[in-house]
Amino acid sequence: MERSRPSPPWFAQTVTALTFLLLYIPLVVLVIYSFVSIDPANGQALFSLEWYKQALQDDELRRALNMSLWVGLWSTLGASIIGTATAWALDRFSFPGKQWLDALTLVPLVIPEIVMALSLLIWFVLLKFSLGSISIILAHITFSFSYVVITVRTRLADFDHSLEEAAFDLGATPIQTFGRVSFPLIWPGILSGALMAFTLSFDDFLITFFTAGVGSDTLPIKLYSMIKYGISPKINALSTLILLATIIMVIFAFRPKKSSQSQTEKLKAIG
Repeated sequence: MERSRPSPPWFAQTVTALTFLLLYIPLVVLVIYSFVSIDPANGQALFSLEWYKQALQDDELRRALNMSLWVGLWSTLGASIIGTATAWALDRFSFPGKQWLDALTLVPLVIPEIVMALSLLIWFVLLKFSLGSISIILAHITFSFSYVVITVRTRLADFDHSLEEAAFDLGATPIQTFGRVSFPLIWPGILSGALMAFTLSFDDFLITFFTAGVGSDTLPIKLYSMIKYGISPKINALSTLILLATIIMVIFAFRPKKSSQSQTEKLKAIG
């Protein structure tokens, strides 16, 4: 007979509830204020999409948004390629310094962001590399590729090598085996890491602030410059849109894991 688990003590429940309230009440307030407009005639609060309209029509905000998307897409592409190649090498090959490389891939996850931002800025200055969108992309790749390495290595840990062996027995070349067997199996991990890398790149402020040049402000930097002169309702509206986009990307980042098992079964059936 299975014993029922005891319920957590009231103190743990209270702390958990307070933690979630502190985390999510500010977000709820921000979303509510993004839909509130004050009627100048009587001072009443009305439901309105005016702030969303103004935010989307702001040329400076749109330029910053385009810069964030540009940086996010290219840094995600670079992080996905480098992260996947690194994960594949660490999983499949033995070479001198492998343990060091394995440890170094985790350094961007634990190093303080301010330290990383300063080191990247100093490195760009020493190389006399002009600061701009390219420097931001390179900086974002350095911290986001680690997430791709982790997600891809997680998929490789559950990899069924018998599928590759079956492909070789059927006369497939290494390239054909990778393209038709290996890549489809690790694709969910690549996609999860890529979506996470894009989310981190799009939301990053500190490293971007140190590595951005004149005329290359991303959306977080633009919002910071606007907040210094007061919080405009446009910021609430734009922040709500960013929050919605982030939630959607996180959902899609975890969805591939659900279909990975069925994909493996299909490949086994084909083999």
